[in-house]
Amino acid sequence: MEEQVLDVREMPPWERHPRILETFEALGSGQSMLLINDHDPMALHYQFTAEHPGQFTWEYVQQFHKDWRVRITRVG
Repeated sequence: MEEQVLDVREMPPWERHPRILETFEALGSGQSMLLINDHDPMALHYQFTAEHPGQFTWEYVQQFHKDWRVRITRVG
């Protein structure tokens, strides 16, 4: 299966986390999504750690002003 790309830069802020979590929850084990955001999604990382402990890996692919890319992979 192809990696899902989710670009949330144009979404209203209140829609971003629910959409990202919905996309993650639809992934099968070993599948990943590439999140594209306009800032470092560290708060989202904390949320994933609290709600999905041990169920994901988090890899920064790109870290530029207004263009952050993170590969989130579902494990287990």
